[in-house]
Amino acid sequence: MEAGTGSLRRARVGPELWLPACVAVVVAGTFAYGLAARASGVRLGASLAPLLAGWSPVLRPSAIPAVLVLGAAVAAAPALRSRRVSPGAFAAAALGLGLALRLGLGFARRGVEGLYAVYEIGENEAANEYLPALPAFEFGTRFFLDTFAEIGASLPVHAIGHPPGLLVLMHWLGIDDAPGMAALTIGLGALSVPLAYQLGRALLDEDRARIATLLYVFAPSAVLYGATSADALYATIGLLAAVPLALAVRRPAAAAAGAPALAVASFLSYANLALGAWAALVAWQRAGLRRALAIAAVCAAGLLVFYAVLHFATGYNPVGVLRATESVYREGIASRRPYAFWVLGSPSAFLVALGLPIAWLAVRAAATGDAVARALLAVLLIAAVLGFTKAETERIYLFLVPLACVAAAAVFPARRLSLVLGLLAVQALATELLLYTVW
Repeated sequence: MEAGTGSLRRARVGPELWLPACVAVVVAGTFAYGLAARASGVRLGASLAPLLAGWSPVLRPSAIPAVLVLGAAVAAAPALRSRRVSPGAFAAAALGLGLALRLGLGFARRGVEGLYAVYEIGENEAANEYLPALPAFEFGTRFFLDTFAEIGASLPVHAIGHPPGLLVLMHWLGIDDAPGMAALTIGLGALSVPLAYQLGRALLDEDRARIATLLYVFAPSAVLYGATSADALYATIGLLAAVPLALAVRRPAAAAAGAPALAVASFLSYANLALGAWAALVAWQRAGLRRALAIAAVCAAGLLVFYAVLHFATGYNPVGVLRATESVYREGIASRRPYAFWVLGSPSAFLVALGLPIAWLAVRAAATGDAVARALLAVLLIAAVLGFTKAETERIYLFLVPLACVAAAAVFPARRLSLVLGLLAVQALATELLLYTVW
């Protein structure tokens, strides 16, 4: 009888393995279909669907610093878990590691030019980026915001594809060239590392918060796009909202700081609004429906107040801007990406680019009932089903990477840290050297 009971208990552990295994099968099948479709001439709207990348192996001397930095970081990072390293020292060291990895990988393929080429006028993608939109500030910030809904269709796709917050920031800072834009992206993007640590401390114990931070430092998508995409900057701004909203799960008063931060974050990227939904879902599981509704209500009020003040102060029309953005997406390449493929392709690309070990552990955490992981998977599922993003989730979902790392840390086998960080480093380096991405 006791043997039978033991077998039953072992059987109940099944979901911890079969759920990530099922997700892995779906992801692998999605990638296999993408490759088969490409071979048969079916167009899915991305060259290496579901990844927005192309097969283009490159090995140059500029990769040597990346290899050295990655190796040194893998060797040094585990020691930072020691309690002898104070929280402040850990945050500073993690920031340094994160910045070094982003610069090293950004340098690996094209040298220094690789850190800012995406923004350089004359490059293929530069015409779609933010710098060409700056002449619209000719008559000042207020006029720009007042007319943004009307002039949006004439701006580059990334400019109208996002709210104008980043453009306003660039204008105020006087950033008008590719190196300056890269410095802004890299500098602010790297600050997401200590903020990810604070997010971990709000949701986990100290040791697992440090593990989550180190996973984020090495997460391939964060490393590879952290030096070349404005979405890295959006992730930092999003974390300024996610941290207090996570604290609000235990301390409701913290929502008063999280709500205005979420409103500001949404002014740079619509995607950051998902952080409010994620926080409410975490609160629902950990503190009950009433706490979740309270967080949702405070976030909604913060958004209404922020955009009402912005409208009356500048004439900015958020509804009109959304319509202009929707029209651009409807007429752009997203309209040529079949929903039936990308409903699986978008989350699949995110999970693979996130880092295979992190993805596996995050899904496993959801199977064990972890609130952070389940809320994250719910957000991914909702976004996929509603078709908010078809492709490019490797960079667009950078703001979700710290959440995934926190989820993974909840079930992380601590003795395997060096091995996992090494695997993440190898994946990041291989991706950079074997695949070509715009960013």
